[in-house]
Amino acid sequence: MRLLQFRKTQERKGTTLVETAVVLPIFFTFLFGFIEFGHVFMTIHTVNSAARRAARVGVGDLATTDEVESLAHDILNSAIDADLENVRILVKDASVFDDINVDAEAMNDTYYESLPNVAVEDLERGSLFLVRIQVPYGEVGILGPRWIGDINIYGQAVMRKE
Repeated sequence: MRLLQFRKTQERKGTTLVETAVVLPIFFTFLFGFIEFGHVFMTIHTVNSAARRAARVGVGDLATTDEVESLAHDILNSAIDADLENVRILVKDASVFDDINVDAEAMNDTYYESLPNVAVEDLERGSLFLVRIQVPYGEVGILGPRWIGDINIYGQAVMRKE
């Protein structure tokens, strides 16, 4: 009986190695995918939060565009490298959204960039302004641009000057 058990153990030695060689790459692919997916959502949340909080600072009477951009930059720096060349923080005039006929869903990236820049300190009360942040995820992602490609993450907030 003991000899039979020893023989079965000898027959399985190579099987364990083959099973490990097949399963480990799949396991690590899923593991790194989960980590990258979590990082994407953290980055999206950070970009949205930075835009919203920076716009909220801009509604005050004494606020300046530099303060708005600086706060957005500081919040982004808590999660990613906000000093990268392609990370953009835009403060734009959003008075176009006061028109009831504007279809905001049809607007694309070039439309937002074509809006006129605005100095928050020069805005009149009741004026709309937009804080829009663009982060190229391929430059800040964990796995890098080879896997991610040219995906941009955007966050924006539209507020009215008080």
